Amino acid sequence: MTRTVNGERLFKSRDKEVLRKMIWQIADFSGVEVLTYCVMSNHFHVLVRVPCAKAVSDQELMRRFRLLYPKPTKYQEASAKVLESKLQAGGEEAVAIRERLLVRMYDVSEFMKTLKQRFCVWYNKSHERFGTLWAERFKSVLVEGKGNPLQTMAAYIDLNPVRAGLVEDPKDYRFCGYAEAVARVPMAVLGLRAVWVDVVAGAGAEDVLRAHRMLLFGKGACPGNQPGHVISREEAAHVMEAEEGALPTSIALRCRVRYFTDGAILGSAEFIRTYVDAWQLERGRKHPPKVNPVRGGQWGDLAVIQALRRQVFG
Repeated sequence: MTRTVNGERLFKSRDKEVLRKMIWQIADFSGVEVLTYCVMSNHFHVLVRVPCAKAVSDQELMRRFRLLYPKPTKYQEASAKVLESKLQAGGEEAVAIRERLLVRMYDVSEFMKTLKQRFCVWYNKSHERFGTLWAERFKSVLVEGKGNPLQTMAAYIDLNPVRAGLVEDPKDYRFCGYAEAVARVPMAVLGLRAVWVDVVAGAGAEDVLRAHRMLLFGKGACPGNQPGHVISREEAAHVMEAEEGALPTSIALRCRVRYFTDGAILGSAEFIRTYVDAWQLERGRKHPPKVNPVRGGQWGDLAVIQALRRQVFG
C-alpha cells in the first residue's frame, strides 16, 4: 500500500483508470501476478504473488521491454531495435543487458518502484505539477500464499470503497480487482482463482466469484473489522443466504456490458440476424458483422452483434 503526499485526495476517475492500467502493465513486465487491487483517491493497494526468479528468453525480454513503451517515440523504437540486435549478437554486452532487465523482475520492490515512478511522471505531466507524488516508501505485508490469510487480505483490499462510503457493493467500484473479475476481465479472474485455489480447486469462474462475494459480504458486515462504513446485516444475509454469493443474471450482465461499444445489439442470435443488413449499411462496412455469443458467464442464448469490449473500464 502507498499513499499520496500528505494523504491529499488527488486522484479523479481518469487518474485512477491510468493507474489501474499501469498496475497490470508493470506486473506483466515484472513477472509478478496481481491477485487483486484497489485504487482510491489518495492511495492504492495491490496484492501480488512474486514467483521465484527464472530464466527468461530474449524474445520474452523484448516483449516485456516493449510493454513499457506501448506507443514508443522514434527514439524508443530505435532503442528497442538496437537492444534486440545486441541480444542477438551475444557476448558480454548481451549478458549485461539481460542482467539489467532481469534485476527489475520477480521483485516486489522493483515492481512498486517502476509503477510509482511511471505514474508520478504521467500524473505530473498531465496536471502540470512537479515534485514528489508519493508520501513515502510503500508499506508491505507478507501474506501466507493460501487459505484464510490470503482470502482475508484480498477481501480487505476489495472492501476499501465500501468502508470509504463510495459504494454499498464492491462490484460497483470500477477500480478494484473484484469488479474487474465480475466483468470477466481474464487477468482479474485468474487473480481471484489464485486466492481461492485451495478452497475451490478445479472450480469455474462462477464458483470462485461466488466464494469471494460470500467472503466480502461476511467481512463487510462486521463493524469491528475495520473502521468506516459497513454493509448492512440485512444485505449481507440476503447475499449469503438467499443468493448464496451468486449475482442474479441481470446484475451480472449489467456489470459485464456496462460499457458497450456504440451500436451494439443484444438479444438472441435470431433477433440479431434480422438487423445485420441494416447495421452493415449504416456503418458502410464491406463485410457483414459476426453474431457472437455473450462470453464470460452463463447467459443462455444471449448474443451480441459485435464482441463486447475486453477493457470494460476504459
